[in-house]
Amino acid sequence: MKRPHSKKSGQLKEIALERINELFSQAEKVFRKSPDLADRYVELARKIGMKYKVTMPRQHKRRFCKHCYTYLVPGANCRVRLTGQKVVYFCHKCRNYMRFPYSPAKTK
Repeated sequence: MKRPHSKKSGQLKEIALERINELFSQAEKVFRKSPDLADRYVELARKIGMKYKVTMPRQHKRRFCKHCYTYLVPGANCRVRLTGQKVVYFCHKCRNYMRFPYSPAKTK
């Protein structure tokens, strides 16, 4: 028999999202001193998101490698290129590409 959803689940998701945001801001602050710690923060944020079934915000999804889960900083440990209708991120650690669609701004 299924249990009814508790009213707390919405509150837990909000708290989880706040924690994910805080972990990514901490990863950004600490990256220059300790990249391994920044990677650990990304790992924790992913685990929180999976546990509470929270969709990771778009700005955070593009800040870590989908293959090795490294915190990415363009110019430091990843390369960003625009090709056609895609933004291509290249991770220097695992040497894999990630492609995200985008539509260029239309000029009049």
